[in-house]
Formats: sequence, C-alpha cells, structure tokens
Amino acid sequence: MRVYIGFDDTDTIDSEAGTGKLARRFEMLLPEGCLLWGVVRQQLLVDDRIPYTSHNSSACAVVVLREPSQAGELLDRAVTHIEKESAPGSDPGLCLAPENGSSLSALMDFGVHCTKAVVSQKEALAAAKGVHLSGHGGTNDGIIGAAAAVGLTASGWSGRLIEFGRLRDLPGMVSVEELERHGMHVVPMDRDGKAPRDGDRVDTKGWLRPRLLGHKAVIPVAPAGHGLWHTLWEKRKK
Repeated sequence: MRVYIGFDDTDTIDSEAGTGKLARRFEMLLPEGCLLWGVVRQQLLVDDRIPYTSHNSSACAVVVLREPSQAGELLDRAVTHIEKESAPGSDPGLCLAPENGSSLSALMDFGVHCTKAVVSQKEALAAAKGVHLSGHGGTNDGIIGAAAAVGLTASGWSGRLIEFGRLRDLPGMVSVEELERHGMHVVPMDRDGKAPRDGDRVDTKGWLRPRLLGHKAVIPVAPAGHGLWHTLWEKRKK
C-alpha cells in the first residue's frame, strides 16, 4: 500500500536545509520493510500575500508499506522527524494520507487551488478531513503546503522528483537503457516524437529530475544529435 506524506517546513532564509532535504532525509527513518518510492517537489503559488522563503514549494514522500498496520508507526516517525529537523522560527506542517484515503479527491482539488490562489488553514483542514494534517510550530501555516503536496502528488500529474531510484548517483551522460532500468521513462518532446533507442545517450546536464506524469517518473528530452538527447531543464542558477 502506498502512503503520501506531505512536508512543508517553510524554513527560514538562514536555514541549512529546506523542505526538500527534510523530506528526502526521512527515508533513513522508515520502518523495517517500508520502501521510499520517491520524493516529489511541488510548486505552489508565488504571491506577495504568501509568506515564503524562496520558491513557496512543498514536498511529498511516497512510501510503500509492507502492510497497512505500519501506517501508525510511519506517522509517529514523520512527526518526530519534522519536529526535530524543521528550522527554528519556521511554521512546519505535516500531512499523511493512504492511497485509498477518502479525502484524496478533495486534497487533489485543494492542491490545484494552491497553485492558483491564496488559501487559508481553514481550507486545508476542510480538504484533509479524514486524514492526518498537523502543524508543528509557529503559525502552523505549513499545513497548507503539506496538504497541497499530498493532493498534487496523489493526482499523479504534477511536480518533479527530487529523489527516485538513486538518481543522484547517475552520471551526467547516461544511456536510455540505464535510465529505463532505474524506472525512469525517457519521453521525446520534439515535434516528430522519434523514440529514443536503448543505446542512445541522454545528457542530463548534471541535474536529473524526472517529472511526475501519469504516476510515473518521466524524463522529457529533445534531440541533440545522432543517438544523443538532452533533458529540457537544468538547475536554476543562484
């Protein structure tokens, strides 16, 4: 059974690690037999009326349980993790929902709404009725991003994977075959849509971050020469 765990640390300008790192590090605390499918970064609305540190993003860890009874222990560990690792002065929030949760549909709608409008904690709590949603410091505004992260990720059509199949260990130039072996689907985005072959190489520009599309890790690419492709995005320059 899959469980979605939304984190929003909200962090501060002086934080060593943001929400993405906090969510990725949770893998080390998973109960025995549980597996991290991936961690998805979700971009929410950037607006002057919303207090955020840099990009107003949140993250969702997708965890596969060995058995449903592990959900309680998973929640306890997630709460301990965010309370220990969130930045001083931040407003962290946590949301946990099973893939068959009754509130997922409402959370999906809420997540989309958070990419377009300023929303309130009251709206987040209403959308998450029936699943776990909790604040862990400050104003507790992090519950908004945490709930949105779960909803958008559960939809299967939003966000980019910042952790998936040890993607950070792969070289900058990698074959299509190896990417597919790691569970990542290489999809051409050029006009003609010519399919990459197993032996073709993909230039990841040193920043491999698949998109979550159709509940799968998808790497959009464009042709860069004979047997060569490149990813469509690269790391933002600071």
